Amino acid sequence: MLDINNNGVKKLLLQGNIGLEKESLRIDQKGYLVNTPHPFPDDPFIVRDFCENQTEINTSVTSGVDEAMEQLRLHTLRIHKALAELDEPELLWPFSNPPYIRKETEIPIAQYKDKDADKQDYRIYLSDRYGRYKMTFSGIHFNYSFSDELLMEDYRSKYEGINDTNDEKLKKNFRKYKDQFYVSLAAKAQVYNWLIVAVTAASPLLDNSYVEKGVTGKDVFNGMGSTRCSELGYWNMFTPILDYTDVEHYADSIVRYVEQGLIHSSAELYYPVRLKPAGVYDLEGLKERGVSHIELRMIDLNPLTLWGIDERDVHFIKLLLAYLAATGELNVDAGEQAFAIQNTKNAAHYDLKTVNVITPDHRTLWVADAALEVLSDMKTFYRNIFKVGTVNELSGSTLEDIETVLDFQSAKFEDADNRYAWKVRKLFSDGFVEKGLKLCRERADKAASMNISETIGSHNSTDATV
Repeated sequence: MLDINNNGVKKLLLQGNIGLEKESLRIDQKGYLVNTPHPFPDDPFIVRDFCENQTEINTSVTSGVDEAMEQLRLHTLRIHKALAELDEPELLWPFSNPPYIRKETEIPIAQYKDKDADKQDYRIYLSDRYGRYKMTFSGIHFNYSFSDELLMEDYRSKYEGINDTNDEKLKKNFRKYKDQFYVSLAAKAQVYNWLIVAVTAASPLLDNSYVEKGVTGKDVFNGMGSTRCSELGYWNMFTPILDYTDVEHYADSIVRYVEQGLIHSSAELYYPVRLKPAGVYDLEGLKERGVSHIELRMIDLNPLTLWGIDERDVHFIKLLLAYLAATGELNVDAGEQAFAIQNTKNAAHYDLKTVNVITPDHRTLWVADAALEVLSDMKTFYRNIFKVGTVNELSGSTLEDIETVLDFQSAKFEDADNRYAWKVRKLFSDGFVEKGLKLCRERADKAASMNISETIGSHNSTDATV
């Protein structure tokens, strides 16, 4: 855990890099998935996920929330404009749950050739194992890395008695410290990721064609606020238990499932939290190059904003990670991990005063009550770090800014009408797809009226995996 009593650590706590990934389906004017080629074949920032008609925005690695959101806005507008200019104009579906699906062939596997043919082979494997319907769920991934300056400050404060006499020894010891820091953070994020599901859930409605082949135009409400994070969503066919002893044990515990044939590769581990190396995501690279960042994969698309995510939620996730990084170690044995996964699925429910979570100290609380308890503790934590009326010169944050974000989240649990899932159900019931189409057209018109720059400079895009 970070030494929050160290003034240097306090000063640098909210300094870090963010990368966002956003998936969305391309649809036609009648609400069906299109069967056209990906319109951005050579764009490193707009790629495909599982299917050819599923765009994925990869922002570059940015220095903060504002820049990450600026890039997300830019690329979202670029997609809207490009789709509107096609010979047969297309729309960008703003929900995590898909629109009409007449048959599985309307979910075409992304096409790759030559040196990338293995990507298509992998998608064929996923299609055979999970079916293509599940692959139409779309969402947002949040990638975050604490600044090396912060971690070095913490490292030196903990090991100031150790005199690293040369750069190579310092690099080796610091990397070991950094890897262990992220492994610990991943364990804590796994225990608390249910809270992110609870604050971002925004997909309570489905078209009947998702659950009954060939029957379109009827709404389905299945009692979930986030279908993709629920028991019905994006999960493996077994409950993975990972080893958080260190980065080698962590990687090897995933390799074990590959060797047992339970998953094809690390990319198939549909876990809410991942540790990633820089560059291509693979477990050998994680062990050889070390941890670069943590990835959180449980965020629904928010159709209430043009960009798919409210900026206050991005700020909140960053605040949650910093809070967890500075809290004590948690027991994450097999039983605790099983609790954590079930907590995540429970937090995906629509009414969070009808389902429970198990807290780390083994109390049983309604999800809404547990959320308010964590948010209250976060507020106390930040009040002990930031003084009223002062600005952290590195992050630009004030205590007032932080409390505004935390109060915004608390309001969702004090009154469920403030939750996205409840708002979406009220706005889009009795014609989910038809009302969604109206929103799509309004968004397309709005995007057409906005001026954007065609490029954002030479940034490195974040890597993305299915």
